[in-house]
Amino acid sequence: MIELDGVSVGYNHKAVVENVNLKAKPGQMLALVGPNGSGKSTLIKGMTRVVDLLSGRISIDGRDIMTIRPGELAHLVAVVPQNPVLPGTFTAFEMVLMGRTPHLGLLRYEGGSDLAIAWKAMEATHTESFAERRVSELSGGEKQRLVIARALTQQPKAILLDEPTAHLDINHQVEILDLVRNLCLEQSLTVVVALHDLNLAAQYCDRMVMLNGGRVYAEGTPPEILTAPNIKEVFGAKVHVYPHPINNLPTTLIIAGGNHDQHS
Repeated sequence: MIELDGVSVGYNHKAVVENVNLKAKPGQMLALVGPNGSGKSTLIKGMTRVVDLLSGRISIDGRDIMTIRPGELAHLVAVVPQNPVLPGTFTAFEMVLMGRTPHLGLLRYEGGSDLAIAWKAMEATHTESFAERRVSELSGGEKQRLVIARALTQQPKAILLDEPTAHLDINHQVEILDLVRNLCLEQSLTVVVALHDLNLAAQYCDRMVMLNGGRVYAEGTPPEILTAPNIKEVFGAKVHVYPHPINNLPTTLIIAGGNHDQHS
């Protein structure tokens, strides 16, 4: 479990996200939603001490992350960044194998067990078919699956994903979130994912935290959070929210010119 209690994080002693309380549990996906600049990415970075924790407490399985050594923290939590820098000359397998780095001692090289773990992660993410191809030769969707495979190779208890579907077409968006959802359930991972698309967040995530201006505006299940008044207040957009015809989860529909009064 990842738990935030009164957490404020930011840069140069200035808070970007303030007084956040949330719990992310094993086997569940928690979505962070909100407009640009609301603090989604900063909050994810704060959970791994990439940005400064200014106040409050972040704990993993009851342990304060400020007391966990960076190497050990990498055993517990893996991150899939929004714009990962990938070594184009590496093969796909070599890049995935980099996920074993936190488990290697000084001057120690990967052994047979490390290779097996990396290959298993590639099988789980359906990337083994292009294991020998150069990263520079891969599509956006293939690279994103590869970054998730690298995260799995760390053998973490939790995965944090920052806009994993950005810049992908709808087919690859569904492919990536299907993959993450299945891994979450099969491996009982704790998953926190920042998403722009409210409909994708509703379809795949068990709970949602809606951020606005660096603070939590609302927290709960998708039907509780994705309401027309909430979306109007946080995103400034007038929408209609309907139950999905198949699973009854909230579906947000926009209307052209929907910010004008005649559509209220």
